[in-house]
Amino acid sequence: MTANPNTSGSGKCEVSTVPGRLPVLGHTAALLRKRLAFTAGLRGHGPVVRVYLGGLPLHVVTTAELAHRVLVDEAFDKGIFVDKLRRAFGDGLVSLNGDRYRRQRRMIQPAFHRHALARYSETMTAAAAELANSWRDGQVLQVDRLMQDLAISVVGRSLFSTDFDAGVSAEVRANTPVLIRLGVVRALSPAVLEKLPVPANRRFDEAVARVHRVVDRVVDSPRAGREDLLSVLLGARDEDTGEPMGRQQVRDHVVTLLTAGTETTGIALSWLFHELARNPGVAGRLHAEVDRVLGGRPATAADLRALPYTRRVVDEVLRAYPLWLTLRRTNTAVRLGGVELPAGTEVGFSPHALHHDPRYHERPELFDPDRWLPDRAAAVPAGAYVPFAGGLHHCPGHAFAHTEMAIVAATVAARWRLVPVPGKPVRPRVVGLLYPNRLPMTARSR
Repeated sequence: MTANPNTSGSGKCEVSTVPGRLPVLGHTAALLRKRLAFTAGLRGHGPVVRVYLGGLPLHVVTTAELAHRVLVDEAFDKGIFVDKLRRAFGDGLVSLNGDRYRRQRRMIQPAFHRHALARYSETMTAAAAELANSWRDGQVLQVDRLMQDLAISVVGRSLFSTDFDAGVSAEVRANTPVLIRLGVVRALSPAVLEKLPVPANRRFDEAVARVHRVVDRVVDSPRAGREDLLSVLLGARDEDTGEPMGRQQVRDHVVTLLTAGTETTGIALSWLFHELARNPGVAGRLHAEVDRVLGGRPATAADLRALPYTRRVVDEVLRAYPLWLTLRRTNTAVRLGGVELPAGTEVGFSPHALHHDPRYHERPELFDPDRWLPDRAAAVPAGAYVPFAGGLHHCPGHAFAHTEMAIVAATVAARWRLVPVPGKPVRPRVVGLLYPNRLPMTARSR
């Protein structure tokens, strides 16, 4: 593994435009067609390169050092991807910048404090145990669907004190990927396309409406005696003005937390069981650990300290299957990697490309949980591993997601091996997140 390259010298650098720019479309067609290969190949053109989203220039950074700067420097705000999704997420945390973001985050943060997480973890344990108890030996499971439904159930029961019915789960599972997929297409395409009366735009509008209807049911549910995130939102007061959140603001936060808290975790759990099936040595070590610690019972948050290998498996899944693109925008003039960028410049990087960059991760194609042993993890530079972003916009639910993944992985592995179904190849379907195209697996009792 080579050292992190120093790209922040004082000399002015010329930015190269990536070959293959087309009239009107720019690099959009290549980005959407090749996706992972396109962004992985950008490092060969320099530390800062220019691609065109239609006619809009996007400066992509390809080193961990510069990606870290983009995440932590307050000169960078949310970018064009958030603009394109604002109709769906409104003024939820994913959409806000600056002082408004700070104030809203402080109002939400108590819902993710350690004592609250301990309470949520009891729901995670119960939901994982219910799922594991519902299977029978030899049953073929649609693991990707089950994991997304589980994540939806955990979010509903822990953050909103409601056990979502099958209809709600189906609406969230069906429509959130549409929002993400079409939001990515919109962000990477000329602006004029989103105004055309084409089927993709109608699907996007319908998905937004369906998700908002589900969230309205949650927000308007009776609250008496509940201690959950929604109650925190409804009772929060702005520390500067003393004013509560308006209903629209509450709804925007719930949309953000419901979708973000279910998609990423459900997808990551799906890939976790896929990787255990593909790597018998990893599965054997994880099974030995959970057998020793759990003896067949469900895992709790108190068990996680004694399950270090399980937690490393989670870390490695988050490395192998992260977000494809992160986009930001400068709010002031910035010198980045020797390049002068005026205010309003779109800037981005690919977490997936950085997580698979051999400069930072030895044999990145290998699923190796031991790369997260303390001494090896310490050698990974800042910016080379960013599953939950970083800096001011570091995901407030990162501990929630990591705890949920570890509890579910250990609880299921204590009872079951999940075996691939022959003749059903699994591959990533790159949307913005990396979805499995399918994931049928057979449950084998241990």
